[in-house]
Amino acid sequence: MLQARRRTCCTLAALVLALSTAYAWSASRDGNDKKPSVALKATPPVGFSPLKVHGAVEIRGGADDNADFYCPAVEWDWGDDLTSASSEDCDPYQAGKSSIQRRYSADHTYTQAGTFRVVIRLRQKDRIIGTGTVMVQVRPGVHDGFGS
Repeated sequence: MLQARRRTCCTLAALVLALSTAYAWSASRDGNDKKPSVALKATPPVGFSPLKVHGAVEIRGGADDNADFYCPAVEWDWGDDLTSASSEDCDPYQAGKSSIQRRYSADHTYTQAGTFRVVIRLRQKDRIIGTGTVMVQVRPGVHDGFGS
C-alpha cells in the first residue's frame, strides 16, 4: 500500500512539473513570438483649423529582434490627399542582435475643416507589415469664416 502511494505521488509530482514547465515555456514563447502590434495616436484629435497634429506610433509586443519589424519604411496617409514617408539606412539585420524601433512620430497641419482618417503603414519592400488608424476632427477656424 505504501509503495502504491509513493508511485501515485511520484506520478502526480512528475505531471505537475511537466505541466508547469510547459506553461512557463508557452507563456515566454507567446510573449516573444507574437507579431508586434501597431498603435497610432493623434494629438490633438479635435481642434480648429489650421490644426497642427502630432502623430505618434508605438510598436507593442513581440520580440525586440523581430525581423519583419526591423527598419521598416514608414508611410503616413493624413487623409487630406497628403502623404509623407521616411526610411532609414540601417545595418543589416542580425537575429538576436538587431533591435526594432518601438516609436515613430510625425507632424502634420490641417488647413481645411473636415474629418480625416490618418493611416500609418510600416513596410518591408512591397509588403505591409503593420498598420494603424486614427480619426482627426478639424473644425472651421477663423480663416474659414468662423466667427465673422
